[in-house]
Amino acid sequence: MQVHIERFIRFLAAEKGLSAAYQISVRQTLEEFSRFLGEGDADPSRVDTGSLAEFLRHLQSRGMARSSMRVEMVHLRIFFRWLAGTGILEKDPSAFMEMPRQGLTLPHVLDQHTVSKLLESIDIQDIPLGCRDRALLEMIYACGMRVSEIINCKLESFDADEAFVRVLGKGDKTRLVPIGTSALEALKAYLDRGRPKLVKPGTKSHIFLTVRGRPLTRERVRQILQERARAAGIDQHVFPHILRHSFATHLLENGADLRIIQEMLGHSDIATTQIYTHLEQQRLNSIHHRFHPRG
Repeated sequence: MQVHIERFIRFLAAEKGLSAAYQISVRQTLEEFSRFLGEGDADPSRVDTGSLAEFLRHLQSRGMARSSMRVEMVHLRIFFRWLAGTGILEKDPSAFMEMPRQGLTLPHVLDQHTVSKLLESIDIQDIPLGCRDRALLEMIYACGMRVSEIINCKLESFDADEAFVRVLGKGDKTRLVPIGTSALEALKAYLDRGRPKLVKPGTKSHIFLTVRGRPLTRERVRQILQERARAAGIDQHVFPHILRHSFATHLLENGADLRIIQEMLGHSDIATTQIYTHLEQQRLNSIHHRFHPRG
């Protein structure tokens, strides 16, 4: 088995150009499967659907999360598909392998009061950083933007008159998202009074800048949010994407149509957006339980 694993990893690197981290992950799965089979049964030609099913049960017995089990089974599937495709095996034993069902993982959100507490704790008169941070977090929440989208947002993307921002999302797809009054005011204040103090020679047209005049990074946005949340007395673990989740959840709570939310989030498939309906159902169940006399 080990010889084939080595060849497959070289194939992933040379032919597919996959990252070193992904290669390490695949190798770990395949070597774990080889150990599970034992020396006498580690010949790929002796592997069948039953062997794969037993390995899956082994992972379950260890308490592995379903999402992690799916990853390991995908690694095995592409390995055996490659073995069959190169003629090492006559047939692919993973072809009819049943994958673990993907569990429903509901996104974490902040309630509307907590978001307001966070945003309003940032002094917009603190020039330039308070002004910048207020506009940054207001924009993420108001527009439901991904971190990659907000840090790549440029001056030409912003239309102050129409109160829209042009967002370049996944797959280089562009969407127009309304900004909203609070975020628009914060952004205008930052562009008028904050950003000019951060601009340095050679600064590009990115809206949100570091003190050195460079575009903010993902990590810096995460740090800003966590620092501001601590300063606001928010104990809940926060991360930039939680504002995007909160954006969608709060729109749904207040009656927005799911298709509109899908469009503003830039989801290509509405099934991705429908995860937020489960959060709304949870909220309604909680309200019923608390306030109905027989709840």
